[in-house]
Amino acid sequence: MRVLGIDPGLTRCGVGVVEGVPGRPCKLIGYYVVYTEPDDDIALRLLHLDRSLGELVAEHKPDSVAVERVFSQHNVRTVMGTAQASGVAILSGARLGLPVQTYTPSEVKAAVTGSGTAGKAQVTGMVTRLLQLDEPPRPADAADALALAICHIWRGGTRARIQAATEAAHRKAAAAQRGAAAAAQRNAAAAARRGAAVAAQRKAAAAQRDAAAAAQRDAAVVAQRDTAVVAQRDTAVVTQWKAAAGRAADRKAAHRKGAEK
Repeated sequence: MRVLGIDPGLTRCGVGVVEGVPGRPCKLIGYYVVYTEPDDDIALRLLHLDRSLGELVAEHKPDSVAVERVFSQHNVRTVMGTAQASGVAILSGARLGLPVQTYTPSEVKAAVTGSGTAGKAQVTGMVTRLLQLDEPPRPADAADALALAICHIWRGGTRARIQAATEAAHRKAAAAQRGAAAAAQRNAAAAARRGAAVAAQRKAAAAQRDAAAAAQRDAAVVAQRDTAVVAQRDTAVVTQWKAAAGRAADRKAAHRKGAEK
């Protein structure tokens, strides 16, 4: 992995290029300091910084860029200039689609020296030792930039793996949520279908009961009508028979009277 470290500054901006892998000694590729004149217009200073950093990134073709994160200082004017230079530094890598990572001074010191409160002399000494240099890189801005690159090589891989694992866990959780939501929707639809089926069955059963009751009522009405008709016919027949019997009796009585005369 080749990393270009940038220690942002408006007057002096340190740049260091290092190659290596986590847990192994790193190899120095080169280090530089980009200067701008304090009396120049701020726009020209930032433009010069942008062009210089862009040329170094294009020349060394790093896999990623590491930039020191700006932190609050008592001198507001100084921190403003550092923040502006930091923005240009981040842009130099982002413009080419490179991954850009920022580190606090404490993170860099802890990665290189083992102590987050180490002084500049300790950082420079450890950078000289780790890169097996014959003499310390000067000025200190260059040593800080090299320390940033070393920090990213040793810690960036772990951070990237943690970030990748976190993103994978988030994707898995999101997929699980989508699956649960889909299952809930399917279950709700199935329950709705079952409810509709049960309601339809109840409705059909009620319709059947109503139809049976109506049929029974109709049958009862028909039976009543038939019974009434039969009863009327029987009554008429009996009445006719009685009338016929009465007429026959009258004829018979009349016949007897005539025979007696």
